[in-house]
Parts: sequence; C-alpha cells; structure tokens
Amino acid sequence: MTLATEPVINLQQVARTYTGPPAVKALANVNLTVSRGEYVSVVGPSGSGKSTFLNVLGLLDRPTSGRYLLDGIDGAELSERDRTALRGRRIGFVFQAFHLLSHRTAVENVMLPQLYTGMPRKKRRRQALDMLERVGMAHRAEGQAGQLSGGERQRVAIARALVNGPSLLLCDEPTGNLDSETAATVLQLIDELHSQGLSVLVVTHDSGVARRAQRTVMIKDGKLEVQLHAVPAFPEEGP
Repeated sequence: MTLATEPVINLQQVARTYTGPPAVKALANVNLTVSRGEYVSVVGPSGSGKSTFLNVLGLLDRPTSGRYLLDGIDGAELSERDRTALRGRRIGFVFQAFHLLSHRTAVENVMLPQLYTGMPRKKRRRQALDMLERVGMAHRAEGQAGQLSGGERQRVAIARALVNGPSLLLCDEPTGNLDSETAATVLQLIDELHSQGLSVLVVTHDSGVARRAQRTVMIKDGKLEVQLHAVPAFPEEGP
C-alpha cells in the first residue's frame, strides 16, 4: 500500500500503563484511524488521558501494548534514534507554551527542526523564510522571539512545525495562552492549512476550538468513548 492511501494515524488496541506502585493505566485499548487530510479534535476532562494520548501520537511515549502506525510505519519496531528521525520528518508540533528560543530570531527558531536533515544552511534559511511567509510572519523574520506578541510567537511556532513538510500537525491547546481575538486568527490559520490538505489533530479542553474540526473524539478514564460531530459539555481543566 502506498503512502498516499495509508491513514496518517492508525491506533490498534493501544494501551499505556505507568509503573507504580500503584500502576496507572492512562490509556486502555484505544482504537482510532485518522485519514490523510482529516481534521480531528480530541477532548476530555482533566486527568482523562489526553496528555498521554498526545505523547503516544507524537512518538514521545511507546505504547505498553497494541500498535501505533504513523503513515503505515510501526514506531515500536524502530530504535529510539529512528523514532526521533520519524517524528522529526512526519510530525509538526504546536504547543500552548510556544517553546521558542526567546534569544533567537523568528527565522532561526523555524530553522531548528532542519538541523538534522543535512541540508545546507542557506537552503534551510530559505525554506524557513518561505514558511514564515506562509503564516504571515515574513516581516518579523529577524525579530527576536522574546520580543514578539503571543499571536506572533504561535505563528512562528506553526511555521517551525511545517518546515519539514510533516504528514501531521499535532496541536496541544494551541490557543491556551492567547486572548480571544488572537486565538481566532491562529485558528483561522490552522483551518487554512487543513484546507490545503494538511492532516490536523488538536487536543483541547475548549469546545469552541474542538468544533472547528471535522470530527471530535472524547477520552474519558483513558478510553476512547465516543466519536462525535457535536461536542458535549465537559468540565474545563483547572489552572
């Protein structure tokens, strides 16, 4: 089967248990398929297993049991070095806290994921500038990240996530540190990226953010309970 027809995400009876004592089963026999080009949101109350789910999807944690195929590749069969390389090539991460280097410029931050590609610096810089142009931040390419507004930093973070041409944009509360007006512009950008064919998965406690997706999945007590088109009410996470 070719990459074009493989699901981006294919979880088969995935479980994740943290050793104790006592042992904690954070995910329990989760099954989920996300097709190429799909936009999915993941919701659930605090402590439901969303963070563990995100870590498994991002190849940061290995499942205790079951299989997780990313673009048809089983990460559990790879060495840690190869998993890191797969993560760098196939997944773009966007976090609530941005995780930019404040003393580096916007373009330098976007170039960071390319360090291990073997690409010449001049080409890496050109691609990073192209990504900043794509997210409307070319005019701030030489600005230090620490001097950017929250919305600008998140746009730079999205450019960084896109620079290696990932199969999946994985977002963890991407508007959690933004005011409502700035959040709306960032969500519009994610909508536009999806409309251009990018696969997007957003983990959020905000039902308004979740409703922008084509499909919403709820996690509760480590289990994938239902797959929804309408997002139910659920308790927001604490500070």
